Amino acid sequence: MAITVSHPTVITASATRLPSIYLSETTSFSSTRASFRCRFNFPSLIWRKKRVGITSALPGSSSTTVIPDDVVSTLEGVKVFDLTGKAIPILDLWTDRRVVVAFARHFGCVFCRKRADLLANKKDVMDDANVTLIIIAPGNVNQAKIFFENTNFKGEVYADPSHASYDALNFVYGINSTFTPSSGLKIAQLYMEGYRQDWGLSFEKNTTTRGGWQQGGLLVAGPGKSNIIYLHKDKEAGDDPDVDEVMKVCCS
Repeated sequence: MAITVSHPTVITASATRLPSIYLSETTSFSSTRASFRCRFNFPSLIWRKKRVGITSALPGSSSTTVIPDDVVSTLEGVKVFDLTGKAIPILDLWTDRRVVVAFARHFGCVFCRKRADLLANKKDVMDDANVTLIIIAPGNVNQAKIFFENTNFKGEVYADPSHASYDALNFVYGINSTFTPSSGLKIAQLYMEGYRQDWGLSFEKNTTTRGGWQQGGLLVAGPGKSNIIYLHKDKEAGDDPDVDEVMKVCCS
C-alpha cells in the first residue's frame, strides 16, 4: 500500500479501496456532537486536521511494559463496579484466580470492540486453563450493561467511572495518542470488517468529560493480589497487544 504523507495536515492512502475519514474540528475538540464529525467516502483515506495540534503516530511497536515495583500499592484502594453496581476492589479480581484484564478506551470505542472479539475468540483456551476474561472501561454501570448486551461479551465487565485504575496504572492519555496516522488506517480497516463505534455511548457524559482521549491496556495477574505477571500499555488508539503472547503468559 502506497502512503503519501504531506506533514502535518494530510495523509493519503490511495492505492487501496479504503473509506476516507474526515476528522474535523469546529471551535475545539469539546464534548459535543457538533464539534466532532466523521464522514466516509471512497476511494482514499484522508486525515484532515484543522486548527489543532495533533502529532504524528508515536514511534515504536506494541510491546510489554516493564511492571513497576509499586504497581500493587498504586492499585490499593481502587474500586471498579460490576453490572449490579457493586463496588469491588480491583485487586480482589485476581486474589484467588488467574485473570486476563483488558482495559478499554471507553465502552463505545470501535477499537475496544475489536479487542474484545480477539480475546473472546481465545475464550476456550482460557477456560481450559481456568483463566477468567475481564474487560474494564471508563464509564458508568449503565454503559457497561449496554456494552455487555450489545456485544454478547463472554467475560466479566466492570465500569471505572473515576478512571482510578487507569490513573494508577499510568495509562497513556491525550489527544496526541488518539488521533494518529496509524489509528486512522486502523479505523478504516475495522469499518471494512464490519465494526462500528457506538456513538450513543461515546457521547455520554462519563466519556466526554475527559474527551475520550484515554488509552487502555491489558494485564495478566493472579492468583494472589501481588502476582501481576504481564502488563501492556497502549501507546496509541488501536495498539493491541500480541494475543498469542498473552495466551502463552496466561495459559501455558
